[in-house]
Amino acid sequence: QVRLVESGGALVHPGGSLRLSCTASGLQLDSHGIGWFRQVPGKERKGVACRSGDASSWYDDRVKGRFTISVDRATNTMYLQMDRLQPEDTATYFCASRRSFYCSLYGPLKENDYWGNGTQVTVSL
Repeated sequence: QVRLVESGGALVHPGGSLRLSCTASGLQLDSHGIGWFRQVPGKERKGVACRSGDASSWYDDRVKGRFTISVDRATNTMYLQMDRLQPEDTATYFCASRRSFYCSLYGPLKENDYWGNGTQVTVSL
């Protein structure tokens, strides 16, 4: 059974940084497609960053240059480092993984086989 557990969400001031974590059990993250998604109330969940099993990564234009996705093989944990946060980054963030080697940033959400429960990030003064 695959389980993903996020942590790290918090209230942060604009311009600040935050690192989200997602620890997995039942699936080795660094050899599968993984991703981070975010959702605000009333809107659909959207891809933020994803990483394939060969370490190639993709980012949504709204976070490119500010967010970094990574994986620690030893702890089987994926991270989303978020720098220069802006109020529009406020959302619930979800980690996801696929049985596939390749990640999916803009494909149907159902292409991701496993999801965490989400962690809230609020960027505000």
